[in-house]
Amino acid sequence: MSEHKMTLTWKRGDAPFEYQKYPRNHTWKFDGGHEMTATAAPVYLGDPKNVDPEEAFVAALSACHMLTFLAIACKQKFVLDEYVDDAVGHMEKNAEGRMAITKVELKPKLKWGGDKTPSAEELDKMHHLAHEQCFIANSVKTEVTVAH
Repeated sequence: MSEHKMTLTWKRGDAPFEYQKYPRNHTWKFDGGHEMTATAAPVYLGDPKNVDPEEAFVAALSACHMLTFLAIACKQKFVLDEYVDDAVGHMEKNAEGRMAITKVELKPKLKWGGDKTPSAEELDKMHHLAHEQCFIANSVKTEVTVAH
């Protein structure tokens, strides 16, 4: 078992605590010392230059799938040179009528090196295994699909 910790800090500053005026920016600080500014989605008055929780959620699913996929490909003796995913999360009402990211589409584009390239069937199996073994995908109700 493991624990994964972060510290979130938000401060109002001099802004009035009124819906249109209070700041949405806040800080995420992680165990290893990395710190970043996050915000609300632009539609909720966040700063579009900073990451919002919904984007971070999509990024976490994409990164977990990729890292799991890399391990599987490596263990099967394939050499992967590049992995680029233009992932998309879809926010809509879920079955309970609440707003949620109901679906995330992963769209990895892969560049293989070495002398061995997986067949379409092998690639499908590796993506399926990566999805089954991804800790984040196993933690959420969101439907996750992989188009490659």
